[in-house]
Amino acid sequence: MMRWSTLGFGVGLLGLTIFGSACVKKVDPAAAETRELPEGRPCPANTAMISDAESANKTSFLEGRGGWWYSYFDIEKGGGSTIWPEAGAVGGTFEQSEPGAAGTKHAARMKGKVGSGEVAFAGMGAGLQDPPGPYDASKYGGISFWAKIGEGSTPKVRLKVPDKQTKPEGGMCKGEGCNNDFGADLVLTTDWVQYTIPFRTMKQIKGWGDQYAGGIDTKSIYEVQFQVNDPGKDYDVWVDEIQFTGCQ
Repeated sequence: MMRWSTLGFGVGLLGLTIFGSACVKKVDPAAAETRELPEGRPCPANTAMISDAESANKTSFLEGRGGWWYSYFDIEKGGGSTIWPEAGAVGGTFEQSEPGAAGTKHAARMKGKVGSGEVAFAGMGAGLQDPPGPYDASKYGGISFWAKIGEGSTPKVRLKVPDKQTKPEGGMCKGEGCNNDFGADLVLTTDWVQYTIPFRTMKQIKGWGDQYAGGIDTKSIYEVQFQVNDPGKDYDVWVDEIQFTGCQ
């Protein structure tokens, strides 16, 4: 089963169920209306695709972009988390998994267990520049992607979009004030669902790190990340077809 959902607009979802050759659609009128808003409209895939997971661990080299998939975890914080594909910090290389969303061949996948340390997390990300650096995404309105979880996985996943304000390399935040990236908290299901997150709805987590009242700086974003930090929980997260939306 595949479903379409819009986050950040406070509305419902559009369901799509396929039985053999039959196709049954359940449309929430509010969801259909929000998809027509400027920041949620689909862009041409040949310009807006960030990663379709079909090119090994590379992201799409379009519109001046280009980068790599990677995984990371709390190795420097001693949180005790595990992750596959093995993180570069311990000599690993990212690899894509089969099958992908909506009939595609591959998807990005991470699995493991979140540790129980004071600071415990694991994640995967798609870089936008090679070598890593800021990318100007100001002509877009948001990001869409397909995502799901495997059986037994925590459903809690956070979308994170580091920008020059929150990324240490951006030179604005300092030390422990960094890495509280703008993003959105997701509750995934075992079905592939397409999510659309407008930049204007992305928020930082309150209560820690440097806070920026002006919102995400879309002129200087570094990656698109998906992170789990549910202590002691197993996770198995799949993501595919990440692309910008709301082309001007």
